Amino acid sequence: MTVHSFTVETIKGEEIPLSEYDGKVLLIVNTASKCGLTPQYEGLQDLYYSLRDRPFEILGFPCNQFGAQEPGSEKDIEEFCSLNYGVSFPMFSKVDVNGETAHPLYKYLTHHAPGVEHKDIPWNFTKFLVDKEGNVIKRYSPETDPQDLKKDVEEML
Repeated sequence: MTVHSFTVETIKGEEIPLSEYDGKVLLIVNTASKCGLTPQYEGLQDLYYSLRDRPFEILGFPCNQFGAQEPGSEKDIEEFCSLNYGVSFPMFSKVDVNGETAHPLYKYLTHHAPGVEHKDIPWNFTKFLVDKEGNVIKRYSPETDPQDLKKDVEEML
């Protein structure tokens, strides 16, 4: 089993298998629009844009589990990200990342990330680096600046 084994719902409500990203390095991030870390959207978009010609994708998963910092609808989230940060990387429907209601993808990520296995997501903007085959390679804290990930991503490309 890998990340590619899961199906997720896009922010527009379409089901897609993550196997569509086979052959691409992924950065999977749980996001929020009303968080002190929300400006990381800008850094994520910059990272995405700087590697746009490479087999790399950022996948954003809005989450309302931390201080109710993502209260809006999918349409609200999509508009906020586009208008305020020019987000062009794929965004998905809101998910839970911890607990019994956590999306199966996030249960997998938290159980397979090296070094911090089985630990809950502490806050918005926790990042997971996934290789081209769908294996979880590394987990980054919410405070890790997206630009600090560029070297790790480039090494995998």
